[in-house]
Amino acid sequence: MQEPNLSSVNEFILLGFSFSPRTTPLLFAAFLMTYLLIILGNSLITILICLDSHLHTPMYFFICVLSMLDLGYTTTTVPQMLAHLTSQKKTISFTSCVAQMYIFLVLGITESWLFAIMSIDRYVAICHPLRYKVIMSPWLCGVMVIFCGLWGVISALVYTVFAMRLPYCGPNKINHFFCEVPAVLKLACADTSVNDRIDFILGFSVIVIPFSLIFVIYINIFMAILRIRSVQGRLKAFSTCASHITVVTMFCMPAMVMYMKPGSEASPDEDKKLALFYNVISAFLNPIIYSLRNKDVKRALLKVTGWSRAPE
Repeated sequence: MQEPNLSSVNEFILLGFSFSPRTTPLLFAAFLMTYLLIILGNSLITILICLDSHLHTPMYFFICVLSMLDLGYTTTTVPQMLAHLTSQKKTISFTSCVAQMYIFLVLGITESWLFAIMSIDRYVAICHPLRYKVIMSPWLCGVMVIFCGLWGVISALVYTVFAMRLPYCGPNKINHFFCEVPAVLKLACADTSVNDRIDFILGFSVIVIPFSLIFVIYINIFMAILRIRSVQGRLKAFSTCASHITVVTMFCMPAMVMYMKPGSEASPDEDKKLALFYNVISAFLNPIIYSLRNKDVKRALLKVTGWSRAPE
């Protein structure tokens, strides 16, 4: 048995991305602009859904939760990354590293299961449209979101406890832009094979199972769509699913690669690119893919801003 953490390491150094001094200002501007757009896009979606009663449906309720998760998800990592790009000091305390790791995992795991819940919503809407409002009641939607959150809290706690109970006696340089479990484990002064097995098992429960559930549900959805006689009806049904499938693929596939491969096979540069994709890029594209191109959201935006035409 490994003894509890007796580490002499009080802080870590986040190496971040390896850029030349000339390109750093450009990358800082690009990341800052992306982060501001993430805040703007996801905040706008959340506000519109709260203000417009026409968007008080299960689908938009889940999209609202997704936007709030994306806001928290990126705010956990990006501001620190921006600060480190402009500073010579790139340290983070041991306690802050643990907190960042835990919060990031809670939000990420919750989002992973939320995608599965959203696929159930689409299944009911397409396959049982007449009973949709009865089945997807506000109470049931609330319970499903609470389940996602509790699963995230519990799974993230297990991930974090098993990672940070190991001794960290030096070196203290994390080859990443934030404290993510695979990158931190490389600094442990002990065998991490048990952690690899735990990460694989937990990765199965928080990524593979939701993704498999989504896959099975969409097979049933597509079979139901193919039975629709109207070509226009088929296209409309497919379009409502395309956004969700795109978002799920952007988030789940990189996360699956990151958390389910053995630590010995991890490449720091590849891990940073994967993390950037499912942490920043997906949060940036979600409002565009899911909502801002949606007619209902555009109508709500015009209504809230007062730019819409006179009411009919």
